[in-house]
Amino acid sequence: MAIVLKLKKGESVERGLKRLKKVLDKEGVVKTLRDNRYFEKPCVKARLKSQRARIRNRSRRGRMELN
Repeated sequence: MAIVLKLKKGESVERGLKRLKKVLDKEGVVKTLRDNRYFEKPCVKARLKSQRARIRNRSRRGRMELN
């Protein structure tokens, strides 16, 4: 996977970096790198995933009760 980003005429390097970061974030490259930084056992991954889902559902339920 190669991501090529050319600077437009008159575009600053900082602006080009900002565009590159946006593309990498959209592709999920940074998230994948962070996830693969350390090895996690499959059971630990599943446990964390279910914890996140529980927290997400609690917050949704709380918002629904307010409406």
